[in-house]
Formats: sequence, structure tokens, C-alpha cells
Amino acid sequence: MAASTGSLISMQSRHGMATSRICSLKPVSLSNQGRSYLSFGLRSVPARSLRVSCAAKPETVEKVCEIVKKQLALADGTPVTGESKFTTLGADSLDTVEIVMGLEEAFGISVEEESAQSIATVQDAADLIEKLVEKKD
Repeated sequence: MAASTGSLISMQSRHGMATSRICSLKPVSLSNQGRSYLSFGLRSVPARSLRVSCAAKPETVEKVCEIVKKQLALADGTPVTGESKFTTLGADSLDTVEIVMGLEEAFGISVEEESAQSIATVQDAADLIEKLVEKKD
């Protein structure tokens, strides 16, 4: 089977020897001296997007944003949102550890190393904090 991002190829030889699929392209037929050996049709497939709703309260996300800005010493005008990735904001692994430590102190929680490694965005951190605070209470 041959595939490309967002597409599915469908090919079948006249003799039924090979079958694959692809979508989002036009029909094509390959021939040699007037004989058709291979043809395939392509059909459009709608793009799908996955959106996960956030579990964290807006105030938790905002507090995490402020802690991240402080830990990374970002300029006042630097936008930080739930979708902001720590790496995009310039954080290295040590910065991320310091952010997690700041979050632990600010929220009175303890983040296990395994959980800390799964944090890539502000939203990830906020969601984890909500979960840990809920368990704590």
C-alpha cells in the first residue's frame, strides 16, 4: 500500500495482482502501446481534525501562563496561551524542570517525574495541575 499525508492511493492491475489505495487525486490510467496495464481512481476524502477540550479552568491556565513567563523571564508583551509550547517559548529541559518546580510550589502539589515528562504545553501543565489538585482534595 502506498500512502501520503492526507491521501489514500487505490491501484489495481488488470490481472488483479496488486491493490493499494489513495484519495484526493484525479483518475489516472497507465498504458503501453494502446494496452492499459494499470489504472487507478482517486477520490476526495474530507480532512479531519481532532480537537481536545481542555479540562483546566481558565484561571488555572492563566496562572500557569504567568509562572511560565516568570520562569523563562519573558518580556511583558510575549504572548503565552494554553497552546504555547515550552520549547517554542525557548525553554530547554532545565527550564522545564524549573517551571514544574514553580508550579508545584504555586499550587501546593507534587508532580511525579513520569507526569512531568509528558508536559509540553501550558495546557498540558494546567490539565495536570487540575487533576493533581482534585486528587489532593
